[in-house]
Amino acid sequence: MKKHSALTLIMALTLCCTQFAQAQGNKEANKLAREGAEASKNQDYDKAVELLRKASALDHKYATDLAAVYQGRGYAFAKNQQLQEAIQDYTEALKIKPNDPRIYEQRAAVEMKMRDYDKALADYSEIIKLKPNEVRYYNYRAYIYETKEDIQNSMVDVEKVLKLDPNNQEANARKQRLEQKQAESAPLTPPPGVSPKASPPAKKKP
Repeated sequence: MKKHSALTLIMALTLCCTQFAQAQGNKEANKLAREGAEASKNQDYDKAVELLRKASALDHKYATDLAAVYQGRGYAFAKNQQLQEAIQDYTEALKIKPNDPRIYEQRAAVEMKMRDYDKALADYSEIIKLKPNEVRYYNYRAYIYETKEDIQNSMVDVEKVLKLDPNNQEANARKQRLEQKQAESAPLTPPPGVSPKASPPAKKKP
């Protein structure tokens, strides 16, 4: 009986210690998160990232705040033409929030500045999976396809836009350009009923 009581006491003490440690950890996480938020407000993004990394390690609920700080620093990097650094921060933010179309859009904009069209295409394709009825994303992707001279895929996206928004001016203008390019690249064919004639033999000189 005494052994049972002692075991119960040990388990109770262990639970209390665990709860106390968690409470202390949460308290520290709250403190770090507050300091991180203040640093972010002052646009001291390096400090904010460091503080919120520590906060989210102690309490995962602060991970979304860390993602927001990565976005903020990524935007600042992009504004200062530090494009590779911006890409890295947006990528870190997406590890935390992989279903956030806004982060994909921000990263794609930087990739387009870098003329890394294949990666920008991949990001817009991810956004379209998340928001399949958003017209502007199809327009952006159609633009990239057009830039890459991929007329067929650009036209597919244009038709999708016009299905969602028949009066979309950008899509209508792009459709006209694409149709003109298709016409220019089409092989010449003779009119119906006319067959190409062989050239007459050269006349022999007397």
